[in-house]
Amino acid sequence: MEDKRILFVSSEVVPYLAENEVSSTSYDLPKMINDQGGQIRIFMPRYGNINERRHQLHEVIRLSGMNLVVNDLDMPLIIKVASIPKERIQVYFIDNDEYFKRKATFADEEGNLFPDNDERAIFFAKGVIETVKKLNWVPDIIHVHGWMASLLPVYMKHYYKNDALFADTKVVTSIYSQSFDGTLAADLSSKMQFDQIPEEAINVLKSPSFTNIMLAAIDHSDAVVIGSENLSDELTKYIHAAKKPFLPFTDKEKFAEAYTNFYKNQVL
Repeated sequence: MEDKRILFVSSEVVPYLAENEVSSTSYDLPKMINDQGGQIRIFMPRYGNINERRHQLHEVIRLSGMNLVVNDLDMPLIIKVASIPKERIQVYFIDNDEYFKRKATFADEEGNLFPDNDERAIFFAKGVIETVKKLNWVPDIIHVHGWMASLLPVYMKHYYKNDALFADTKVVTSIYSQSFDGTLAADLSSKMQFDQIPEEAINVLKSPSFTNIMLAAIDHSDAVVIGSENLSDELTKYIHAAKKPFLPFTDKEKFAEAYTNFYKNQVL
């Protein structure tokens, strides 16, 4: 993977949040590519429960300062950066006081999903791409992890479809087991249609459950990875039926070889 550019976009990354399937893979995979001589960037939201002092986050003034429109509202974009200790890997954080200042990731103390999670996901997707454009860093692959990042494939294929910077960029999505119950706000699809995303392309998001968000991500990705050993039958069957390059679930021992071969032989 030497000199290949891979952008990892994740809902959660170790060591900034607790260890789970998504956050661990979102650390292990970039580290592996970095060790192979690949060029990587990692993006995640800057949730309020991330300790900025301990992890030495600092704002990147030259990248901050633009506004993103979400559902006809201007929302300021703040970019922060930190380095994973000992790994020489930079992590970029998408921040906004309205969406990410609260001291939790996806839900309140009672476990209720935040009502604006849909807008947070839109803001995150657009914030990542706009920041990459400002960096003028053209990824060969964008690899998406976790549901908060999973609107990015849709935005890449519609909102940014005429952006010459990404003409040759491939989008890969890792699909993990269900991480929330219920649905996001019922008007998610109408908020995305405000961004000129065709209604027929996101019909499934009229009921924005975890599964339906994953189905939309699969539809708009160039390749798919099964990230969980116990993925639901519905998602597994959909991935097989999609007729796209896909990597079956791979355990840690075969991780490096499997992902490297997948990137080289089926994605690039």
